[in-house]
Amino acid sequence: MNTLHHRLTRISESLNLWVERCAVALLAVLVVTVWLGILSRYALPWNLTFTEELARYLMIWVALLAISIGICKRQHVGMLVIFDRLPRTLRKTLAFSFDLIGILFFAVMFFYGLTYVERGFNQSTMIFGIPRGYPYLIIPIASGMACIQLALAAARDLLARSPRPALDASERTLT
Repeated sequence: MNTLHHRLTRISESLNLWVERCAVALLAVLVVTVWLGILSRYALPWNLTFTEELARYLMIWVALLAISIGICKRQHVGMLVIFDRLPRTLRKTLAFSFDLIGILFFAVMFFYGLTYVERGFNQSTMIFGIPRGYPYLIIPIASGMACIQLALAAARDLLARSPRPALDASERTLT
């Protein structure tokens, strides 16, 4: 049972590593894009109109990718005051049921995101003139990654002694 927990943790962390790398790369491009937009508006004689639209899409992509990062590390927002005072079996049951609700939510978001992407290919962006389906692809990508990470986290929690194995004792006192 310990090896299965270890395997699930490694799979989750390796997926998370790739998502983090993509998010950091997109964030770097976002920062450069915003600075180019500021410089072109106030300092340089360039007229770079694409920076606003690109920055908007990049910000959405980074924010949605960050969801699965937070799920993998169990750093999502939550009220732990009451949760930590419950008996261990009830905590495990509640954590598992919250994970199932999250998986259901992101599965619905994945399904409707696919239809949203499909409709987006019939529209084009204002500045770039590309189909909107390409920027909208992040909806099913991020939802699918969130479902995978939630399923892995729920399985890890069921195999672990604590429902939140990512937090150690020193981190619990801070939350």
